[in-house]
This record gives sequence, structure tokens and C-alpha cells, in this order.
Amino acid sequence: MHSIFLFFNPTNYTKYSFFVYLRIVKNALALIITLFFAAQSQIVAAQDSIVPQPQKSYIVGQSIHLGEKIPHINLPPHYAYAPIKFKSKRQRREYDRLVRDVKKTLPLAAEIRTIIIETYELLQKMPDEKAKKRHIKAMEKGLKEQYTPRMKKLTLRQGKLLIKLVDRECNQDAYTLVRLFMGSFKAAFYNSFASLFGASLKKSYDPTGDDWMIEQVVVKVLTGQL
Repeated sequence: MHSIFLFFNPTNYTKYSFFVYLRIVKNALALIITLFFAAQSQIVAAQDSIVPQPQKSYIVGQSIHLGEKIPHINLPPHYAYAPIKFKSKRQRREYDRLVRDVKKTLPLAAEIRTIIIETYELLQKMPDEKAKKRHIKAMEKGLKEQYTPRMKKLTLRQGKLLIKLVDRECNQDAYTLVRLFMGSFKAAFYNSFASLFGASLKKSYDPTGDDWMIEQVVVKVLTGQL
């Protein structure tokens, strides 16, 4: 029997070893071709199994710029404020408390604004003053039942803040709103009751003055920065 060296050494080929060599090469080529086509079939099958995913699309406006149509997207305003430098840990705690109070009372102020707008629009459709007074009386009863449990959970500090935020949301102080819908007597009564706790329904909101910090926190909350 020939050694492996003699078998693959061209100078020592015999007629027998030459045919064996051809058979091995032939079988190797057949195996390579089989593997190649098997691999190709698997690739095709994998490609056929891939389901194309629909791409997200958005409808946007367009503008003409230098004679070309370009997408036009209105982005919400972004407000950037300088970092607040607290002089003490107490100031930091006060700020954190303000953020907490704003997050709790701002939704209430927004709800009050919605109620006022809806009530005003409904009153405009009432046939006479008698119907308007009847509706306001029923509305007052319903609001007391709905909001009294929530109002009881507010601290005095949060209650005062809510009065200011109502002014911010409605562009009217709470006293004026009560007077317009329920009359001067009830407005004076509720304001006197609030004064017992050091609050006032006539307190206005000053976003560029005394209430600048509240305004900054409100804006940050509304824009998701807090």
C-alpha cells in the first residue's frame, strides 16, 4: 500500500492511485456543489419568510423655500431656564414642596377652566334668567359633591396656590368668577370664609413678579421638564 506521501506525490503516481485520486476529487466537488445549493435554498427560504414591516409615516405641512417644497413642522415652544442656585437646604426643600404642590393643584385649575368654559357656553343657550339660575344652582350642588372630597385633601398652602393658578388658567381671579356665576353675595361670603385662613379669592397671579418661581415650575411641569 502506498503511503500518503507517495499517493499525493505526482512523481510516484501509479495508474491505480491516479484513478482513486480522481474519484476523491470528483466526490469532493460533488459535496461542495451540494452544500452550495443547500445553502442557497436556505437563504431563499429565509428571505421568503421575512415579512416586510410597514414603515411609520407622518402627515406634515409644507413650505416653499428658494423655490423648493420642503416639509414644515410646527414644534412646541421649549423654555430654558438658568439653573437655580439654592443658598441653603431649606430653600431646596421649599422648591421641592412647590413642585409637589403645583403638580397637585394645576390639574384642578385646568378642570375649573374647562367647567367655566362649558358652563358659560351652556348658559348662552338658556332661554331666560330663571333657567340660568336653576342650572347654576344644580351645577353648584354637583360641584360640591364632586370636588369637596378632593379639596379637603389640600393643605392651606395648596389652597392658596390653587387660587392663583385659577387666575392663571382663566385670566380672572376666583372672586370675579364666583361673582359672575353666583352673584356678589356668594362671592363676598366665600371670600370672607377664605380670609379666616389667611387666603383671598381676589388674589391675582403675577408671573413676572412675585409669582415668577411658580410660573417657572408650572411651565416646566407642562413641558415635561419636571
